[in-house]
Amino acid sequence: MTDVLWVIVGIFIGSVGGILTISLVSAGKFDDLQNEIQDLRNQRQLLKEEIHRLSNQAKPTPRKKRNYRPRNKKKQ
Repeated sequence: MTDVLWVIVGIFIGSVGGILTISLVSAGKFDDLQNEIQDLRNQRQLLKEEIHRLSNQAKPTPRKKRNYRPRNKKKQ
């Protein structure tokens, strides 16, 4: 009977330790994921501002029209 009790206590302690270990390992990954999400949001905002800045630029003025001068034709 005492052997069964020790096995149950061992399973209980092992499961609690495993849950704690998994939660500590996954907590670090969660922070990395949050940092990556924030970096992507910042990058998206900067790209939006760049698109807005480029789309509001004034268009360059067109060239002046060249006067057409016919070539001198050879006299026959």
